[in-house]
Amino acid sequence: MNLKIHDKKVFFASDFHLGAPNETLSKAREKKIIAWLDSIENEAAAIFLVGDIFDFWFEYEKVIPKGFVKFIAKVSALRDKNVPIFFFTGNHDLWMDDYFTKELGIPVFDHPIEVKIEDKVFLVGHGDGLGPGDTQYKILKKIFTNPICQWLFKWLHPDLGVRIAQKWSKNSRISNNSKNEDTFKGDDEWLWAYCKQVEASRHFDYYVFGHRHLPLELPVGNKSRYYNLGEWINNFTYGVFDGKEFKLEKWQG
Repeated sequence: MNLKIHDKKVFFASDFHLGAPNETLSKAREKKIIAWLDSIENEAAAIFLVGDIFDFWFEYEKVIPKGFVKFIAKVSALRDKNVPIFFFTGNHDLWMDDYFTKELGIPVFDHPIEVKIEDKVFLVGHGDGLGPGDTQYKILKKIFTNPICQWLFKWLHPDLGVRIAQKWSKNSRISNNSKNEDTFKGDDEWLWAYCKQVEASRHFDYYVFGHRHLPLELPVGNKSRYYNLGEWINNFTYGVFDGKEFKLEKWQG
């Protein structure tokens, strides 16, 4: 993928977790996200939404999850203004299918992709299941993304299916909190290790991921940087590239 900025900027955000932990807090967060999107729409050459945008999302053949209508309306309005938007699945919304692509013209990616913006090359993805360790989740992801397992899940009534998924999502957050997943792990930062591994065989100027819920900027070799976008539950951080420099910023609205 090749993008030209034309004196605009490219924005990156992840881990909105719309729907969590309850309707009241999710709606308040949704308003912040929409306000941020309002603030950038005139200068956005493109917007990358890098996974876990929803705390749970599953597309039945004729049904999508209830809620999020204001957020969906906002991204639809941005597309009507010809702002390119790119969605990535995360570990909480990995069951996104073609609804956004067919209805809104927004491509959805389930793996990291290479993006060239002006003369800089990016590797962009959510980040779940990459790098060393986390064997249990990698096994679970293979199960969750198995077409047969997805087909079987679709036969559950949506009310039951959503309740089960929300329970799993809540337990996942509790488990991550107990393991202090929001603290810097030094050399054990597995996404950082993944970037170094990739850089050994293929150069990227910037590695941009989400998933860690921790804003990070770390060197990868001598000429590359790894950025983690953080999250919108506590930090409200996002990435912006102006054609020359990538930096993390915090939404203060």
